[in-house]
Amino acid sequence: MTATMLAGRLDVAKGAFAVEEVPVPTPGPGQVLIEVGAAGVCLSDVHLIEGMLKPLHLKGDKVTLGHEVAGTVHTLGEGVTTAAVGDRVLLQAGESRDGVVLTRGVDYDGGWAEYALATVETLVPLPDELPFEQACFIPDAVSTPWAAITGTGAVRPAEAVGVWGVGGLGAHGVQLLRAVGAHPIVAVDPLPAARERALAFGADAALDPGDPEFADRLRAATRGRPLAAAFDFAGVAPVREQAMATLGEHGRLVLVGLTNQPLTITNGTLVSYLRQQIRGHYGSEGKDVVDLVDLVRGGRLDFSRSVSGTFPLARAAEAVEALEQKKGNPIRLVLTP
Repeated sequence: MTATMLAGRLDVAKGAFAVEEVPVPTPGPGQVLIEVGAAGVCLSDVHLIEGMLKPLHLKGDKVTLGHEVAGTVHTLGEGVTTAAVGDRVLLQAGESRDGVVLTRGVDYDGGWAEYALATVETLVPLPDELPFEQACFIPDAVSTPWAAITGTGAVRPAEAVGVWGVGGLGAHGVQLLRAVGAHPIVAVDPLPAARERALAFGADAALDPGDPEFADRLRAATRGRPLAAAFDFAGVAPVREQAMATLGEHGRLVLVGLTNQPLTITNGTLVSYLRQQIRGHYGSEGKDVVDLVDLVRGGRLDFSRSVSGTFPLARAAEAVEALEQKKGNPIRLVLTP
């Protein structure tokens, strides 16, 4: 094992990202050193590089990006007895320290590297049959829509639901809504390829939000039923107005995609009359990740179609650009050291 390694580092103060040589970290008490097998490239990483998102608790100006990480336990720190060298593991995307929730790859160094540190409590065992490339993005790209659907959105079987934005989060949202028994599932995306993907992932209908006959097509897809829940995975202000207008009595609009644009409610009286709700959503809980791995292990979920492309760590900047520009309309791009 060499003394240095490659890592994708962001200088937050300068807004500069580069893959550079850094020392291999040494695990302290209660920590393990992970040999990274794969790490996901998330739109949040793009937002960090662009400066739209800022770390709240980062010590210093530089951080190794990457909050979606899977790999093998390489070295044990002092006192670690619940993990063993060679264990295949997934890392939770963050943890609580002294009552403060910290995000991996944002508030402390993440997994866009050859090796990464993790506290033993953040390790989730992986079954041998689940490749690192398919496992690494579960802690965000899958667990975030899962928590939005089962928790914040409280979707029940046979409820009519809508998914706006069928990208990295929305594609999994469609798949997970089908798993929990929602019906019908209506996907909404301006890109034809995204709509085709939505149907392949289990949507009952896929609509263009700019279609002049959108309202009529939606009513046809739901047989006249208003939506019980609508999910904004796009983080686009006009999406929220359109989605809100599709809801029925007690309907829930769940805001998952991030945007700093104002939220406009065109008909506030109707929202009050129908007792509708707007619910903000962010991230997931540790148990969500564990449950999802168990569902994969049990054959209930399959994420083999979610890997849109892999890049070597040294070409991380190309992966960021591909995601930012939506080249090939990716679900998840993955870095492999």
